[in-house]
Formats: sequence, structure tokens, C-alpha cells
Amino acid sequence: MIVIGIIACEIGFWAVLAAGLGARYLLRMRRLSSVLLLCVPLLDLLLLGLITWDLAVNGATADFAHGLGAVYLGFTVAFGHQIIGRADGWFAHRFAGGPPPFKAPKSGPAQLRYEWQQWGRMLLCAVIATAVIGLIVWLVGDTSRTEQLVGWIGRVWIVTGIWFVGWPLWLTVSGGGNARSQPERASSEGQ
Repeated sequence: MIVIGIIACEIGFWAVLAAGLGARYLLRMRRLSSVLLLCVPLLDLLLLGLITWDLAVNGATADFAHGLGAVYLGFTVAFGHQIIGRADGWFAHRFAGGPPPFKAPKSGPAQLRYEWQQWGRMLLCAVIATAVIGLIVWLVGDTSRTEQLVGWIGRVWIVTGIWFVGWPLWLTVSGGGNARSQPERASSEGQ
């Protein structure tokens, strides 16, 4: 049931996002668009309620899906605004003559800043997922039923650590965030 809830929330996220942006750029109904886009966080609350109800009220034993749901909540809170902003930029460009959509920087200090910001979002995701799991464990009050859920805390922090080492730290230490990219350096050295 939780897997169905996660899938429904993901489908709902994209459906509400598309409806909100369609109302804004295709129908020119800005107020309706704002109302629809404000409904996106309600999906997170519904999923949190479903997970909590299943464990605390229904008496279920936590499994893989409950932990995945908690991490999904952390992800949507940490990255959801950015995803909505990028989709909005694409819609504005495609349907309203707006500027080209954002592209992640490929080199230089801008790339370094971007990678640190993205990792900061992942860090926020891990903190939120940990807090949600902790709250649910506390509400359920039965460690034998929430053991699988607690295992997700380690998983999300391992991913956060790998992301830290593999991207922002590596880029910082390797000098990938220098002011000029490699092709620019090569062309200036050849002159």
C-alpha cells in the first residue's frame, strides 16, 4: 500500500505541476496556477499521513517501502522547489517567450558553487528523512516494528557521504572549480 502511495504521490506531483504550469502559460490563469502549485506540498503531507497511519494506527511492521517513503519526502522537500523552478523556466521559454532554461554550469567557480549547493540540498534531504523516520519511530513506540525503518537512516547518510566525496569535495580538491575551464586554459597557453 505504501508503494502505491509513493507512486501516486509521484504521479500527482507531475500532474499538479503540469496543470499548474499549463494554467499559467497556456490558459493565462495565474491565480489558478498559483493555487495548483501550492497544492504540491499537500501530496507530501498525504504521504506522511499514510506512512504514519499504516504504522501507528494500522499496526503494520515497517518494511522497505516505509523507509523509501520517508526518503522520498526528504527528497521532495529538498529538491522539489528546484524541480518546479526548472519546469517553470522551461514552460516560460517554450510557451511564453521567456529566456532559455537553466543549465548547470560545466566548469569554473560557478560549477563549484552549484555542486556545493546541490550537495546542500542532499544534506537537507538526509536531515528531513532522518527526522521523519525518528518521528515515526517515536510515534509507533515499538522498536521491533520499526527496525527496517531505522535502517534507512544509515542508507540516506551513506548516499549523502558518497555525494559529498564524489562531487563537491572532489571538485574542490581536484581544482575543478578554477576560474577557467580546461579548454580555455589550453587555448591561452598555446598563444
